Amino acid sequence: MLRIPPHHPIQLPLGLVIWAIWFVAVYGGLSVSCALGAPSPEAGPLTPINGVLGLLTLVVTLFLLAMARYCWRGASAPEAGEHAFIARLAGAGHIIAAISTLATGLPILVLPPCV
Repeated sequence: MLRIPPHHPIQLPLGLVIWAIWFVAVYGGLSVSCALGAPSPEAGPLTPINGVLGLLTLVVTLFLLAMARYCWRGASAPEAGEHAFIARLAGAGHIIAAISTLATGLPILVLPPCV
């Protein structure tokens, strides 16, 4: 498995790039599923569409938090040296992306999907 080192500069924008891909996938998928077969609004938020989108949100959030932990642990490693700043900054970026994923995904829990 290819693993990017925690101090590699690509780690800096990676969290927000993952968030942007998640955002397009979730709201694009929501639009397509609503166009193909919208559930009734009386069903509320407990629909298969919201279940899949909620699960995707949870998986991406957990992945971003794992990436943040990976970067923070890499920053505290003895061999990090002068690259520890990049790893800590990348970890903070992953945490910001995880918080953004949760905040943007909250309407999935409370709103019907195709209103």
